[in-house]
Amino acid sequence: MPFCGILPTSMPLTIYLGADHAGFDLKNILKEHLERQGHVVHDLGAHTLNLHDDYPVFAAAVASNVREHASSFGILICGSAEGVCIAANKFDGIRAGVGFSLASATAMRNDDDANILCLPARLKLIDDPLAIADAFLTTPFSNAARHNRRLAELDDLEDQV
Repeated sequence: MPFCGILPTSMPLTIYLGADHAGFDLKNILKEHLERQGHVVHDLGAHTLNLHDDYPVFAAAVASNVREHASSFGILICGSAEGVCIAANKFDGIRAGVGFSLASATAMRNDDDANILCLPARLKLIDDPLAIADAFLTTPFSNAARHNRRLAELDDLEDQV
């Protein structure tokens, strides 16, 4: 079920963070950035740098929490962002996308009511990752009829699987 809400920028958000070893440093920088803004940040790991950890564990933890807490958001980080994005999208009710720019982060919220932002730690982004996260978290879903229709079509696809 889409969040479909307007996000007041002054209201603290609940955000679940997760990253594997590749995204470990960026996750910690992002956590500090979001906490300074007054958001409630739940760091679901990795809590120590382990070069042998696997991204699906962290993607599942974030996706499960975002699904359970409908007005929350998630941010996942791995080397390319693709692995955590694929893993998160396996969960019903999750709409995760890769945010490689301010425009992509804004579009995924405005058009698709995305609830998880995936960031790459090893690939060059068009814009600053902190600014991308801010754009994602402050952009409301448009609630436009065409976007709601497309989200309903996505729900129908889940029923066909």
